[in-house]
Amino acid sequence: MRVATAHTYDTTIAQLTKRQAEMAAQQERIASGKQVLRASDDPVAAALSEAVQTRLSRVQTDQRALESSRTSIQQAESALGEAGDLVQRVRELVIAGGNAGYGPTERQALAKEIEGLRDQLFAVVNRQNSSGQSLFGGLGGSPTPFVQEFGSGSNEVRFDGQRGQKAAGDNQLPNAMDGEAIWMRIPAGNGTFSIDLAAGNTGSLRADTGQVSDPSALTGHDYRIDFSGTAGAMQYSVVDVTTGTPVPGQTGLPYSSGSQIEFDGMSFRLNGEPRAGDQLDITPSNAPTDMFRVMQDAIDTLRLDNGGSGDAALRTHNLGRALGELDAGHERMLMARAQAGEWLNRAESMDNLLGDREADHTIENSRLVDIDLVKAYSEFKTMEVGAQAALQSYASIQKLSLFQYL
Repeated sequence: MRVATAHTYDTTIAQLTKRQAEMAAQQERIASGKQVLRASDDPVAAALSEAVQTRLSRVQTDQRALESSRTSIQQAESALGEAGDLVQRVRELVIAGGNAGYGPTERQALAKEIEGLRDQLFAVVNRQNSSGQSLFGGLGGSPTPFVQEFGSGSNEVRFDGQRGQKAAGDNQLPNAMDGEAIWMRIPAGNGTFSIDLAAGNTGSLRADTGQVSDPSALTGHDYRIDFSGTAGAMQYSVVDVTTGTPVPGQTGLPYSSGSQIEFDGMSFRLNGEPRAGDQLDITPSNAPTDMFRVMQDAIDTLRLDNGGSGDAALRTHNLGRALGELDAGHERMLMARAQAGEWLNRAESMDNLLGDREADHTIENSRLVDIDLVKAYSEFKTMEVGAQAALQSYASIQKLSLFQYL
């Protein structure tokens, strides 16, 4: 079969061009470090790589969300520690306020300092993270969830956020804690009932916070204890205010300081010397109080100066109650701080897990699309040597002609 010289040249040039294209493609792969640059290079590997990159992107999104949550929880944990220090200082001042040697001037100074601490706590509970989100806003709703109300003698703080907090998931944590549960749901009194002295008392009667002696006997009623008699021969009677009847077995009983009073599932100790006409009210703790109300009650008690003979007893009683409620509130803060610490520990475990997943996906994607540079460079050098040899052969053959032999 006769093969034309022109056809031979065209075929050789096509082969040389193909070799140059293969070398250029190999150079591109070496430069990029990828063996699959486009789907047409390896459709199966490209499809698998896309799926792996989707999973990798999801993991990286979870990592960013986790880091944001961890930062917020760290700030919340720090704020809880700061709040705990403030409450502890208030507790010290309340104890100092019970000093019988203090006069109105000293008690006024204590009240003034507690006011300042109350304002500091208000700033802490409204603290925000770097994104402007409240650290204690619960499920959200307001960047400043705690609002102070003034006017008409009111100095209350209300919670304007959304109660509750997001549950911690496998790969995420809440961005905020439930401030309402931490600071606005402190058990009033002992959590079951509260004991209050009548404002018009003239004796030195006072009571502890009491405790539940028999839960099954509790009625949830309001009670009043009336005192009658003369010094050294005082008697007391318990009246069920809800029913308007005396409590059976609790009428005309002799009173002595340190007496343990017990009826209808409740027990408490009375101290001091009451006078005829003095009263003590016992009411169920149907609604919780809040840390700001407790502080304000302590402030009002320290400033109490009606000029009456019962002021000292009322002050001692109210400060004792405030002390108990401060301790209950501080306990809730400690529990919240422990929860924050547990979340931070969980965040570390989550971070390690997500880091492992990221590494696995990265390795898998690299196996699919990355190139073995040593092998690729060796193949390129082989291509280069082959191309040079082919080019030199073509140049030599192209020079051959019958005219050279004439």
